[in-house]
Amino acid sequence: MKDTRLAIGLDIGGTKIAGAVVDEHGTVVAEHVEPTPAESSGEAVTEVLLSMIDRFRADHDVVTIGVGAAGIVEWPAGVMLWAPNNAYRDWPVREQLEKATTLPVIVDNDANVAALAEAHLGEPYPNMVLITVGTGIGGGLVLDGQIYRGPTGLGAELGHIILNPDGPRCGCGNHGCFEAYASGTALTRMARDAAADDPDGLIARLGAEDGEVTGHTVVKAVQQGDETAKAVFARLGRWLGVGIASLANIFEVNAVVVGGGLVETGELLLAPARAAAREYAYAPTARGIAPVLPATFGADAGKIGAALLALEHA
Repeated sequence: MKDTRLAIGLDIGGTKIAGAVVDEHGTVVAEHVEPTPAESSGEAVTEVLLSMIDRFRADHDVVTIGVGAAGIVEWPAGVMLWAPNNAYRDWPVREQLEKATTLPVIVDNDANVAALAEAHLGEPYPNMVLITVGTGIGGGLVLDGQIYRGPTGLGAELGHIILNPDGPRCGCGNHGCFEAYASGTALTRMARDAAADDPDGLIARLGAEDGEVTGHTVVKAVQQGDETAKAVFARLGRWLGVGIASLANIFEVNAVVVGGGLVETGELLLAPARAAAREYAYAPTARGIAPVLPATFGADAGKIGAALLALEHA
């Protein structure tokens, strides 16, 4: 029996770059994570990607490379045009990696490739919205089994629907985006506000021990039963549910799947999100309410989906 083909999947986020060797069934054969370089320019990130690729190719015979990257990707050219939380601009990822590796490379938005993994490998959902809650908010839309990208890959920027034009500034430069209310960056902002309001509280004390208050500080405080931290999470989850309701009102989907690093907090995030999604659903008695589910692959969906997309196109 012929061995299954292998691909390298690379997932470039705001804080980390995750890579894996993946087979055609979505099984991870090897994996590695590096921090995203502080300057996060195209040159700096390319260096990390190439060293990761060399590391994987030393032990595995791969036929193609898939890249999922946070930001706006020109499809199918594989040029990273812009990103809200990374410094790269007009970065020809596909061309650079193909030249350096002589392998076929496919590049798409990180949430698109994560949505592909969730729609095809988990419970199959032919019509699905994926919301990835990490440093920012990514969105992937699968309609009739296919990634919806728009004509040139610029569609489905779900993290940048406006929930409140008078709201906090987003990394994209706008105000009141979904991302500004329900991402890891939003959690850090809320945590710092809570620490400033109560300098003797647990969030402030844990932040002082760690050198700064971040989203992880809130997670730690929740694990110690802190009521303020629970309230911060409830607020974050509620905003997540408001965004979910807006999207579910536009599209008729089988499910709304929530992925990304923050979903590892489980019901802490999802329970208030489900409640708000129900509260703001349009005509729920007539339309029903799409289930809001945690992603099957969690933070691994990006690298797995990038590899699967590459194998589809190889």
